[in-house]
Amino acid sequence: MRIVVVGGVAAGMSAASRARRHDPGAQVTVFERGSEVSYGACGLPYVIGGDVERFEDLIARTPAQLRGRGIGVRLRHEVTGVDAAARTVTVQGRAAGRTVTEPYDRLLIATGVRAVRPEWAQTDLGGVHVLRDLPDGRAIQASLRGARRACIVGGGNIGLEMAEALRSRGLEVTLLEQAPEVAGRMLDREYQRRVRAEVERGGVEVRCGTAVEGLGSRGGRVTEVQTGSGPLRADVVIVAVGVQPNTELAQAAGAALGQTGAVAVNARQETRVEGVYAAGDNTESTHRVTRRKVHLPLGLTANRMGRVAGVNMAGGDARFPGVVGTAIFKTFGLGVARSGLTQAEAGELGLDALSVDVESTDHAGYYKDAAPIHVRLTAERASGRLLGVQLVGQPGSVKRVDVVAALLHRRGHAQDLFELDLAYAPPFSGVWDVLLVAADRLGQALRQARSQP
Repeated sequence: MRIVVVGGVAAGMSAASRARRHDPGAQVTVFERGSEVSYGACGLPYVIGGDVERFEDLIARTPAQLRGRGIGVRLRHEVTGVDAAARTVTVQGRAAGRTVTEPYDRLLIATGVRAVRPEWAQTDLGGVHVLRDLPDGRAIQASLRGARRACIVGGGNIGLEMAEALRSRGLEVTLLEQAPEVAGRMLDREYQRRVRAEVERGGVEVRCGTAVEGLGSRGGRVTEVQTGSGPLRADVVIVAVGVQPNTELAQAAGAALGQTGAVAVNARQETRVEGVYAAGDNTESTHRVTRRKVHLPLGLTANRMGRVAGVNMAGGDARFPGVVGTAIFKTFGLGVARSGLTQAEAGELGLDALSVDVESTDHAGYYKDAAPIHVRLTAERASGRLLGVQLVGQPGSVKRVDVVAALLHRRGHAQDLFELDLAYAPPFSGVWDVLLVAADRLGQALRQARSQP
């Protein structure tokens, strides 16, 4: 069995490792157009901010280690074409400039996403960066030498993580967001405001409702960001306005795109082309709460998709169960988490949803260092089925999101959450954990809503 994997990061390397383990006799080859494989891109802001010492610490497996496990790794090799009828890929060696044709029995396309660059950001000016991979991280780190002012464009989780990282490096930081608030794709408005307040407490100037119109420069390097309200001086600009799936290779192979614009696959990670699979950030999945197709490029999702694809390419039978949209990040002293749907998202989908908000402490209030935690729990009004949760609090406390994520995965109800036997001791929670309190209040609100004519 000849298995070819295009892309050597999360999904690609998970698939290669799993395929090799499932069928030790398989010939597994990974083509990666970059110079490194098998690293945790989610850790990039923490190296830049100094919480992680080196970019090399993010590398899980070196090419030599992977080759020792029987996985062929070819760095700086870009797959530029697929002939699905002949079952071959065209590969260009970026170092030598030589193009070869490689056969396959099973092909995985795990080409990930690319950072969106608005027209004003499509420039070669020094100091203007996106953050997607290790080379991006190193380039940003080099740009910070001697820099005093930074501008981050985009108030999503990457922009908010980078705001903390750059402040920790001593820079003056301004964050620009075109939407009315930060974290707009993740939280409802009230919780967005809590995040913004924390970022401002960290010394970041936040300007929402602000669009970037262009860049100013001198000597080939950025010097300012031009907005409708005037120019903003900046030595470094981080563009963090979103990502797009890399689907060109999959389309060239004959794979279809789904309604999200990402590659369409079935539960086995198979495309509509026989022998061609797709997994990771370039691929859409099914949301278990809504039953709709979604494109949610997240680390665990990519790794799990890759694992499923690897088993199936090696002759096994595995299924990807879908997602519930669980996400978490930290900015300054605040942890932020969500799973399922926000109240706003539920409304956009036409769901009759009801939410309750609970403010409590992350452990017993009389125990030292108790800190506030805010929870919004959302359910379907008629059935009581849980739709989502949002949490804002100390970074460690919002990992409670996983409890609700597990119930969302099983289409659980508010009453199911209230009946859970959760752990209690004063250093960890109140005797009635904030999730139990939220579930109880949501149950009461649902009963009251149903009783009204």
